[in-house]
Amino acid sequence: MLLTDQSVAKLTIPEGKAELIVFDDREPGFGVRLRAGGKRVWICQYRAGGQQRRVTIKSVAELTAAKARDRAKALKAGVTLGTDPQGERLAEKERAKTTLLHIVDSYLEHLERRVKVAAMKRASYDATERYLRNHWAKLHPQPAHSLSRREIAERLTAIASENGPISANRARAALSSLYTWAMKEGLLETLQANPVAFTNKPAEERHRDRVLSHTELREIWQHSGDSDFGRIVRLLMLTAQRRDEVANMVRSELSIDRALWSIPAPRTKNGIMHDVPLAPSALEIIQSIPVAEVKEGEPRRDLIFGAGKGGFSGWSRSKTDLDTRIAAARAKAAEAEGVEPVEMPHWTLHDLRRTADTLMNEELGVQPHVTEAILNHVSSQESGKKGVAKVYNRSKYAAEKRAALSAWADHLLEISR
Repeated sequence: MLLTDQSVAKLTIPEGKAELIVFDDREPGFGVRLRAGGKRVWICQYRAGGQQRRVTIKSVAELTAAKARDRAKALKAGVTLGTDPQGERLAEKERAKTTLLHIVDSYLEHLERRVKVAAMKRASYDATERYLRNHWAKLHPQPAHSLSRREIAERLTAIASENGPISANRARAALSSLYTWAMKEGLLETLQANPVAFTNKPAEERHRDRVLSHTELREIWQHSGDSDFGRIVRLLMLTAQRRDEVANMVRSELSIDRALWSIPAPRTKNGIMHDVPLAPSALEIIQSIPVAEVKEGEPRRDLIFGAGKGGFSGWSRSKTDLDTRIAAARAKAAEAEGVEPVEMPHWTLHDLRRTADTLMNEELGVQPHVTEAILNHVSSQESGKKGVAKVYNRSKYAAEKRAALSAWADHLLEISR
């Protein structure tokens, strides 16, 4: 039968049949398929790799018989040259099963093995896992091989808005490393290039040397608030430790009777266990944090800050809220004095650590090797820890560290009044 728009319109499915396929007398392999539900589509049947294939061209309503016949000719010409349209569609469906989450799981298993053989630090693994599981969660259901540069760029913009541009930079780097690994492992064979490679970095990172003034320290302390974020900010000021170390503090790391916080090696940047003496004011903040209620049958939550399985999150919003409170207080004070308010220069939470280090040196006379030990900068030659000593001699400068942090806490409280 010659398939034309008119002849196809007259076709009916025999009674008792679910479908009818009719092939064209002029073009071998070109046909039409009718289904009981009323659907009618043009099809092309061909052989590839010793197998018979059948591919749908378009619905009869969308394409005339003449144009559908031309499409069938083009498809068969492509098969002659080595293409397989139906095979490619089946392969695409199979590739779609490999979602970004699937690749994330495989990549983290690979990194976990590296941690076990000491080829990667646990802290680096934890950070990478956080970025891949949390920051990229919205793209997890997407097929990894077809994730576009535009989708990645749009998500980076959202991460920068929600968590800050530096976090977005880290999330971008983690995803880029994941794609590089997956491509080399043959998990994404159809990709010709890493889709993350040509996206823009959300922020240019520069080395910072900002040291906060007494006035700024006082404003930050007074307006930090009594939320988890406020307590973390004050502990950052008192202990001079890293943001994530404080935010992920767990009760099992604390020796309240000894006023000591022992950060395990997997949670430190340099992979070496670190003891932090706690001044009375720091201890008071920690002890003021209520223990989360535990439902019957559930394990006790060891993390001090945050909720659920993770530590504190929501840095960008909380920092913005703190800056807003400081700005409001400055505006109110300026209005009372009849002058224009002066905006507080941009600052970061890491500036608190640098400021503590600087002021302990300059205003309290604490020796550099002691502040280096407080900061856990054991790679520095000034720290006095060399060779095996820097791994095993955790008690080095323990008394000096305690005296320095106690003096710094008193100094900070005096500044903050």
